[in-house]
Amino acid sequence: MQVSVLLQAKGVGVVTVSPDLITSEVVAVLAEHHIGAVVVSADGRHIDGVLSERDVVRAIAREGAGALDEPARRWMTAEVVTCQPDTTVEELMNTMTDRRIRHVPVVVDGGLSGLISIGDVVKDRISGLEAEKQVLNDYISHPY
Repeated sequence: MQVSVLLQAKGVGVVTVSPDLITSEVVAVLAEHHIGAVVVSADGRHIDGVLSERDVVRAIAREGAGALDEPARRWMTAEVVTCQPDTTVEELMNTMTDRRIRHVPVVVDGGLSGLISIGDVVKDRISGLEAEKQVLNDYISHPY
């Protein structure tokens, strides 16, 4: 299965923030939307970085509470791993595992077109396993 199928199921909306937004305000955005990361983008289309809860925790550990008064650009991950709609879910799972990342923006023609989280991948995997289980149960119950 391809990433495009996951995007069809979850939608293509992506929460973005300005690189100049103060980190405490980014934290409020994360809480408001019940998400673990935002794409940092000056124009909402091009990716400047990703700022995750993990990035914020590391910033606070390093700089103390004053880190929350700094702009998102200071703490964001600037080297962002991306994928395309035709990337397979298996490839994406391997990338997420190998790179230890939980959020991967989807890019089309150089612009942001979605965001896949590890939760999206796990949800899809569980659905697939449940469907397979049902097929096997049906086969065992009604072999002919």
